[in-house]
Amino acid sequence: MTENVHPTVPLTDPLPYDALLLCSFGGPNGPEDVIPFLRNVTRGKGIPEERLAEVGEHYHHFDGRSPINEQNLALVAALEEELRRRGVSLPVIWGNRNWHPYTVDTLRDAAAFGARRILTIVTSAYASYSGSRQYREHLAAALAELKADAPRIDVLRPFFNEPGFVDANRHAIEEAASGLDGGLDGAHIVYVTHSIPDTMQDASAVTGPGYREQHEDVRATIDAALAQRYGVEIASSLAYCSRSGDPRTPWLEPDVNDHIEVLAGQGVRKIVIAPIGFISDHMEVAFDLDVEALETAAEQGVSAVRADTVGVRRAFVSGLVDMVLERAARERGETVEARTAGSLPAFPDDAPAGSCRMRHGEVTGIPVIAGHED
Repeated sequence: MTENVHPTVPLTDPLPYDALLLCSFGGPNGPEDVIPFLRNVTRGKGIPEERLAEVGEHYHHFDGRSPINEQNLALVAALEEELRRRGVSLPVIWGNRNWHPYTVDTLRDAAAFGARRILTIVTSAYASYSGSRQYREHLAAALAELKADAPRIDVLRPFFNEPGFVDANRHAIEEAASGLDGGLDGAHIVYVTHSIPDTMQDASAVTGPGYREQHEDVRATIDAALAQRYGVEIASSLAYCSRSGDPRTPWLEPDVNDHIEVLAGQGVRKIVIAPIGFISDHMEVAFDLDVEALETAAEQGVSAVRADTVGVRRAFVSGLVDMVLERAARERGETVEARTAGSLPAFPDDAPAGSCRMRHGEVTGIPVIAGHED
C-alpha cells in the first residue's frame, strides 16, 4: 500500500473553519415517516405511489426505521471525541438532504450562533453525481434559501483512498473472515457498492478516475494488503446493489445476487461480502445485503459473512479528522500533502469544472458550490 507521509508536527488548528458539518442522505425515524421520506427522495422523478409503497416495505422489515440516523449521530460523537482528543475546538453539526434535521435548518442555526465558514463532510466516500455533485447542489440550494445569513461552505474531497478509510475496511474484512472455516484461505471477497446508471459512471470519469475505477482501486489495495499479511492468494470481485428506476436504463453490473449465483456455479463455497461503497449500515446494507444477498448465498450452498461498514472505527474517524485539519491548513496557505492509499491520486479540494454531472456534457443550470463550474 503506497502512502504519502504526514507532517512531523501534528495539525491542531481548525481555522478558518468555525464548524464541521456532517451532511447525509437522511432516513425515516418510524413507520409514519417512510412514505413522506420516499416522496422527498423521489421528488420530480415521476415515481408512482405504488412503487413508493413497494420500496417502503423494505423499511417495514426494520419497524419503519432506518439505522442511518443513529449511525450519523454516532459518527458526529466520534468526530467530536477525536477532535477533543487532539485538543481541537471545532463544533460538529449534522444535516440531511431528505429528512430531519434538514441541512438548511442546521446551517441557519449555525449561522445564528456565529459560524461564518463551515467545512462539510459528505457521507459518501466516492465521486459521482449522487455521491458528490448532488450534495453540492443541495448545499447551494440551502445557501440560496438562507440568503444574506448564509455562511461560506467548503466540502471535503472524496475520501475513498484516505488510508484510514481503506484500513478500516481491511480490518472489517479480516474480522468477518474469522467467522469462516479456514478464514480467508480459499474465500472469495465480494466487494459491494451502490449501482449507478452507466451514463453517470461515464460522466464521473470525465475529469478524473471514475466511480467504478475508484472502487476497483480500493479493492486492489485491500487485496494486496491482505495477501501480504496472510500469505494467501486473494480472490475478489466488485459487485453492485440497490439499482432502481427504469429497468431499460443500463446500470453498473453485476448485481450482487446474480454474481453470487455465478460464483457458486464456478465452485466458490465461501465468500466475504464487503460493503466498501457505504460508510454505515443503512438500508442498502441492512436489506440488500443482510437479507437478500445472504439469502441468495444460503440458497446456493455458499457460506457467507458480511463485513461491517467503517462506521466509527478509529482508523476511519482519525483519517477524517486528519483530512479536516489538512484542508484547514491548506486554506490558511500552508503546504500540506494529502495522504493516499493505492494507485490513484487525491482528488482536488475543489471539484473541477464539469465534474460528476449526471450525464456527460449535460448542463442543467442547477447551481453548485465548492467547485469550478462552467
